[in-house]
Parts: sequence; structure tokens; C-alpha cells
Amino acid sequence: MATPTLQVALDLLELDRAVEIAEEAVRGGADWIEAGTPLIKSEGMQAVRVLRERFPEHEIVADMKIADTGAVEVEMAAKSGADIICILADADDTVIAEAVRSARKYGVRIMADLINVDDPVTRSHELAKLGVDYINAHVGIDQQMIGRSSLALLRRLAGEVSIPIAVAGGLDAETASEAVAAGASIVIVGGNITKAADVTGAAQRIRNAIDRPEIRPREEESQEAVIRRLLEGVSAPNVTDAMHRKGAMADLISICGRVKAVGQAVTVRTLAGDWAKPVEAIDVAGPGDVLVISNEGRTDVAPWGELATHSARNRGIAGIVIDGAVRDVDDIREMKFPVFAKATVPNAGEPKGLGEINTEIVCCGQVVRPGDWIVADESGVVVVPRERAYEVARRAMEVKKTEERIREEIRRGRTLSEVAELLKWEKRR
Repeated sequence: MATPTLQVALDLLELDRAVEIAEEAVRGGADWIEAGTPLIKSEGMQAVRVLRERFPEHEIVADMKIADTGAVEVEMAAKSGADIICILADADDTVIAEAVRSARKYGVRIMADLINVDDPVTRSHELAKLGVDYINAHVGIDQQMIGRSSLALLRRLAGEVSIPIAVAGGLDAETASEAVAAGASIVIVGGNITKAADVTGAAQRIRNAIDRPEIRPREEESQEAVIRRLLEGVSAPNVTDAMHRKGAMADLISICGRVKAVGQAVTVRTLAGDWAKPVEAIDVAGPGDVLVISNEGRTDVAPWGELATHSARNRGIAGIVIDGAVRDVDDIREMKFPVFAKATVPNAGEPKGLGEINTEIVCCGQVVRPGDWIVADESGVVVVPRERAYEVARRAMEVKKTEERIREEIRRGRTLSEVAELLKWEKRR
């Protein structure tokens, strides 16, 4: 396969949306069209039939992820119009062999998906002997969220087997180009095409990239830098969606309106407006940190004001979150500095030195530990546990991408209820 193949993975639940997106992707240069596993589970073999009918000149891939009854499931997909059928590489050899026999009978091909295989090189040799037509170096989305790479898996396989290798898992234009340079014959792209507002443009960019493959030198980026970059690119609602509606603080307002703060927490516990520890914490915090202050929820006295804000800004602190009140809001608003509080009040406390810095606190209903990540914007404040920050940041970006496509479909005239097919997916019990 001298020319790299671009396969678009339609991992959606709604067939009409999948067909519309596929049409746009084909206009951008997609070659093969995949009925993704979620689409097949949602719509059954009708998804394959409709794609076959709508795209008679294109290869249709059915991502069945077959684990058992290989012959039966291959027959189902083949008779529905699939040209290529995906089986799990870690299925038993008897299942693989039956799937291959069925594929030969119906004139279709088998792609073996290496997701979750412990020894992909050895298994790929075995699969080739069993007669599969393609090996898919696939890292699943949940694995991607914790940092596993399809490119790394591909590089382990390159040169090891003679049959064509596909690669799938979080690829964009840059990594798709690298994949072809590393030996991939088939590049499978899902969300970075299907979730784009401009699907045709996204597919065209990847098409252009894989037609001119290259491996580009990359600057190493620390995990902390990746987390910050991703969280700065999403909203607080995106983050809480990624955490299954968890992590949001209650009753906070953005004092300066449309501002944003992202950073790791430096926590402060104080009492009755005592502003000594909050001010001392400015010297403890580093650039990019967020001060999170527990004032026991009291709103009759403020542990924070304009002078402290000015000092924090000079220090490079990213923002302030207060379970309590703030004063001097007119001056703070002129600074446009991210301060989030429960209320405003002119009363200040006394600097008695009560409280602690960098200890676990409860702020507006959420436990916050030193080093937890804070994402705060006009919608509210979300706490991300430090040990899950990379994963949550990746998932939040996926939420944002999904919303971008939905927003585009609404712009074209559909309602949110129509896009989401709410009546179909309402919980029955």
C-alpha cells in the first residue's frame, strides 16, 4: 500500500450524525469509513448497511471487536456490507481462525486490534500466521488519558510483520504524519476529525500530513506543563463533566467577571477574617499557583483585599479562591485579577496569625490538598485531585472537542434535543 490510507472512525451513537460527518470527512480525503464500536452497539448492523449504501465506492470497516463466535459475527458484518471486520487480537486462536475462514468465504478482510495485548510483537507474528489481513496498533481512549501512546506501540511493531499495519489512538495531523513515517499503512483517526466543527478541513489537514510523512523533533514537555496547557484550554464546566460532575465548589462568584485561573493549590486555613496566614501564603506560593483560603464560610469579615491582591499579582500567583468574603472589590476589578469569593464585605479582620498554610482544607464543600489543581472561571471553581490531573485534563479536552461539533450542528439549525436524541436515550428505569 504505497499511498497511506486514511480511515475515519465514526465512534458516535447517532447514525444520522455519523453519516453526515462521514460525508464531510470523505470530502476532506478520508478513504475508509469505519462504523465504530459505539455506533454498532447503538444502531446494530443497520449502521453498516446504511454506510454501505451511502458510500458505495469506499471501503466500509466494521469495528466489531469480536471476542467469540468469530464466524457468525464476521458473517453478520459481511452480509451487511462491510469490507473489513475488526477482531480483538487477544481473542482465542480458535476464534481468530474461524473469523478468518468466514472472511475468506464471504470475500472480506480481517483487522486484528492489539488493544490491551501484553506482548504485541509476539501476538502479531501469531496473528499473521493465522491469516489476518491487517494488524491495528491501537491504544484505547481510556489508556490515552493516562499517557499511553499508539506511536510507541507502532514503533515496536514496525518491521516485525509483513502484513500492513494500521495505527489508531488519539492521532492528529502531526502524529499521523509521524505514524506513516514510522511504518503505518493505514491511519485511523476518530475524534480529531469527527469532533471538529469543520470536519472536512480537519480531514484535509490529516490527509495532507500523511501524504507527506515526516518525524519532527519535539521538545520534551513536563507533565506539569502539559496539565497546565490543557487545563488552560478548557472551561470549568468541561472539567467537571470530565470528572462525572464532581469537584465543583459551591456558592462562589467571580469578583472580576470574565477571568480565569489555573494552577496548583496552596491551601490556607484561617479564622474569623484573620488575614495573617492568607498574606503569608503569598510568599509561600510560586508563580502560577492558586491560593485557596478557608475562612470557615464566614461572610461578615474579609481575610482578603486590594493590597493582598496587588502583592499576589506581583508574585505571579494565578488566582485566589476564598470560602468567605473579599473587600476592596472596586480596586480588584480594576486589576482584572482572578478572585473568587462567596461575598463582598468592607470589614477586615486582624492579623493574629491563627490558622495553617499547606494543609488539607475544606473549601466551599470540596476537600482541597496542597498541589491539587484548580480551574476557575466565571462558571465556577473546580478542584482536580493532583494524582488524576493529567487524565482529567485530557478528558476535559475531549469534552471540549465534542461540544465544538455539537455547537456547529446547532448553528446549522438543529436543536440540542435533536442532536443528542434525548427521547431515544432517556433512562427507562
